[in-house]
Amino acid sequence: MGQTGAMANRLAGSPSAYLRQHADNPVHWQPFGEEAFAEAARRDVPVFVSIGYAACHWCHVMAHESFEDEATAAELNERFVPVKVDREERPDVDSAYMAACQAMTGQGGWPLSIFALPDGRAFYAGTYYPPTPHPGQPSFRQILEAVSDAWRNRREAVERQAAALAEALGGLFSDQLLRLDSPEAGIDDGELAALARDAVVRLGQEEDGTHGGFGRAPKFPPSPVAEFLVRHAAGSAATAAAARALAGRTLAAMCRSALFDTLAGGFARYSVTADWSLPHYEKMLYDNAQLLRALAHWVRLGASPEFPADEAREAAALTADWMVRELGLPGGGFASSLDADSERGGRHVEGAYYVWTPGELAEAAGAHDGARLASVFGVRPGSPPGSHGGPGWPLHAGRELGADERELLARTRAVLLEARSRRTPPGRDDKAVAGWNGLAVAALADASVVLDRPDLLAAAERSAALLAEVHWNGQTLTRVSHGGAAGGVEGMLADYAGCAEGALALFACTGEARWYRWAGQLLDAARSRFVEDGLLSDVSLDLSGARTGATAALGGSRALDAMDNEAPSGASLLAGALTSFAAYSGSGEHRAVARAILAGLPRLVGQSPRVAGWLLAVAEATLAGPLEVAVVGPLHGGGASETRLLHRAALLDPSPGLAVALGSPDGGAAAGVGDGAVRPDGGGRAGAVVPLLQGRPGAPDGSPLAYVCRDFACRLPVRTADQLREQLAPGG
Repeated sequence: MGQTGAMANRLAGSPSAYLRQHADNPVHWQPFGEEAFAEAARRDVPVFVSIGYAACHWCHVMAHESFEDEATAAELNERFVPVKVDREERPDVDSAYMAACQAMTGQGGWPLSIFALPDGRAFYAGTYYPPTPHPGQPSFRQILEAVSDAWRNRREAVERQAAALAEALGGLFSDQLLRLDSPEAGIDDGELAALARDAVVRLGQEEDGTHGGFGRAPKFPPSPVAEFLVRHAAGSAATAAAARALAGRTLAAMCRSALFDTLAGGFARYSVTADWSLPHYEKMLYDNAQLLRALAHWVRLGASPEFPADEAREAAALTADWMVRELGLPGGGFASSLDADSERGGRHVEGAYYVWTPGELAEAAGAHDGARLASVFGVRPGSPPGSHGGPGWPLHAGRELGADERELLARTRAVLLEARSRRTPPGRDDKAVAGWNGLAVAALADASVVLDRPDLLAAAERSAALLAEVHWNGQTLTRVSHGGAAGGVEGMLADYAGCAEGALALFACTGEARWYRWAGQLLDAARSRFVEDGLLSDVSLDLSGARTGATAALGGSRALDAMDNEAPSGASLLAGALTSFAAYSGSGEHRAVARAILAGLPRLVGQSPRVAGWLLAVAEATLAGPLEVAVVGPLHGGGASETRLLHRAALLDPSPGLAVALGSPDGGAAAGVGDGAVRPDGGGRAGAVVPLLQGRPGAPDGSPLAYVCRDFACRLPVRTADQLREQLAPGG
């Protein structure tokens, strides 16, 4: 027992940046898979599964303290089969083992440290372990010794613990699967509206009235909730005004906090403190995509005292530019994250790239402006209490800037950015995650309209092209790509649905029917690959067929996490994409499946509306729609500019139930249709593919027309943007 044989570290050839970060460890890391578990069975040792991601600060800390240590590595190699997992590539594995950790310890986080039987069932779990004992916390080597001793001397108890946990988790996860084929599946508009109103009231009660946002430290951006509140504010419910005020306060608090990079844009993953003053500096694509879209939709709503539209527009523009500049990949698409750490003074320090001392501000901007900047943005000697880095403070005012302060920032931004560019930047994880890129496509498409930025739309199209041409093979979607090549496991439900959401947003903004067509293909694939016996799961039937590892940890159950946490759940994204697609296609079947998913809303809102943000946002789209607009007119040459003006007026309407289609009167598609790997069936003719555009003749004189249909009843077509806005207005 315990002989390591010919095992060695096998991570050097991994496409995952996170796994490659551990390729030089003396630990004999194995990638997650059947071979590693078979090796554990052959040697009769437990499996140690370490789960993290490239931008995780404490993952780096534990790697340096323990996994780079020769003595610790020798113990791991002798007594266990060590397995490394990138949670962003295998969210199914992460979800299963995180559930095990939370069940055993009442908490979770990353790095996630799991000890499992050779069949994958967990029996002991934790997160970060220090190299030496702390009060109330054993060292990692003490944990290794205790687990190894239990394996050798109390095997029956270990196996009973693993079996009981797997059975309990299996029952829990089975109960969360959504049934889509029941005649009773679905929910009516009255109940949806009541749930939405109740959610606004409860969110108002849960708001941090002092600092904004929700909950205590650590405080995360409530991105799905922000989207729901903005959508609810666009309606006419009795709680719309309260939602508008709450959304404004929430978005303003984040944009004025240390979470937001005042100089270059982009939001950090969370704040260590309840007042948003001390960020955990890693930056994630999914956070920024969601917040960019919420900001764009907020700007679309118009003026508000809680958060002026001009301030929101600037935050949106900075964030969009940051996404394209810092996360954009050469072949299209977006990298998944930036690290929290960067090098400073010969060591890796969290936040080193972003923080400033009074002296650094004076050196960059001059003594006078540097002193003013330090005063406005709270930069003092030393460092914030609780920070893990060296001296320096993030730039944030924590309030709305005055006119002279905005002028100071605008005047000094370039020199501060130039000074910062001389620092070592944080590392980037270059993998493109399909679902997160889908969120980015939708956000950039919507932002391109409110900011009037065609370059952002072009970036969205490049990302969508990567997804359609590299990740999609015509039948299945690969979750990640590296360097323009897809690899690894099939996408999760959130990948299929997130890409469909992005494709439909892109179709609305471009009129290119290939994106509508591809969204339909993705939704068809999702419904066939993630539904078994009428039950919806996060993991495809092929991937969940494995009997070891994550599936075994759940007692053989398939998994569905319907909660919207830091990102929308796969089920919520699917419901939203199905709702939008039904508005374009008229498909009652797609609409019914979306309603069946929405039927899970009472249970989620009952737990907390904070875990149902995106599904509540889908409910708003359902209640407000379908509000369909078909814009037809010349797409090239004379008259094209008038068509674009009418199209833009439609896209700027804030209704969450809006579905906008653009085409020529003869059914032709917008420029670019039929290019690339995803080609519509109609030879590039939008009318042959998009039912909303069918039977929509143009004006006799060739000028553009807009057809508005609300609740399945259509109005007479209009010619001007003012007439269109009048029809789109509530009661119009």
